[in-house]
Amino acid sequence: MLKVEADLYDRPHYAYGLSRAAQQAKALNIPAISCIEFGVGSGAGLLSLESIAAEVEAATGVRIEVYGFDTGRGLPPPEDYRDLPYLYRGGFYPMDEQALRNRLQRAELVLGDVAETAPEFRSTHAAAPIGFISFDLDYYSSTARAFKIFDGDLDRFLPRVLCYFDDISNAEALQCDFTGEALAIAEFNDMREEAKIDRVAGLSESRAIPMPWNRQIYACHFFHHTLYNEHVIEEAEGYVPPLE
Repeated sequence: MLKVEADLYDRPHYAYGLSRAAQQAKALNIPAISCIEFGVGSGAGLLSLESIAAEVEAATGVRIEVYGFDTGRGLPPPEDYRDLPYLYRGGFYPMDEQALRNRLQRAELVLGDVAETAPEFRSTHAAAPIGFISFDLDYYSSTARAFKIFDGDLDRFLPRVLCYFDDISNAEALQCDFTGEALAIAEFNDMREEAKIDRVAGLSESRAIPMPWNRQIYACHFFHHTLYNEHVIEEAEGYVPPLE
């Protein structure tokens, strides 16, 4: 999609992640996927994700379900230093639930403590395979609990789930790898052998217009997924020299 490549969306990181997920699904003959925003707040991001999903759906033919997870009451109080209490406070980013519901066209709100809603959604909701997730929960603790979405049967996911981490770095806050989202990712990778979350290498170098968000795009690889080894990248064929 030219609009994706030219960063013509208000949230180009959402457009990139969702379009790549839909392309992967199409190559694997998966007719529908889900996308999730963890941390909805006022709802501006979720409304943007709805709009982008509609365009990606039309361009690829892959049906897209949209879900937004939030407490509905703003941030809870920070639990300890790992939640960066010098940067965030409880009550930040409140939601006007009814006003947001009145504006939503296709997204479903999932409200409550993510420690409960993520595993409940995974085990009880008949959603299409998850292909893209935006993590915007600010805290280490909330992000680590949101990773419970990655538990369960692998057919509930694409082999590689595109992820955007909104709070992976903040120079003003002097963030490091030992707090916040970065720590949650590191601990996830330490605990899981069959699945790993890592930054998409070379993304900035591959973009016509390199942007800071390029370094916030990751993918969760499910190495034991039955479709993980299925060939999906046509351009790779061009790297192989022809037989003489």
